[in-house]
Amino acid sequence: MSEFTPDLEYFRQEEGATAVEYGLMVALIAVAIIVVVGLLGDALVDTFQTVVDAMP
Repeated sequence: MSEFTPDLEYFRQEEGATAVEYGLMVALIAVAIIVVVGLLGDALVDTFQTVVDAMP
């Protein structure tokens, strides 16, 4: 009976890791932008409305 020995080199391949890492970074940046815009959105609208109201 032959033993099953997995090819460990197959599991050590790292070619696809960079695409996954870039995808995670883009997702985190998108979440950060959404959070900042959500937190500052009302304040920005108020600021721009104040500027518009001050115009003659």
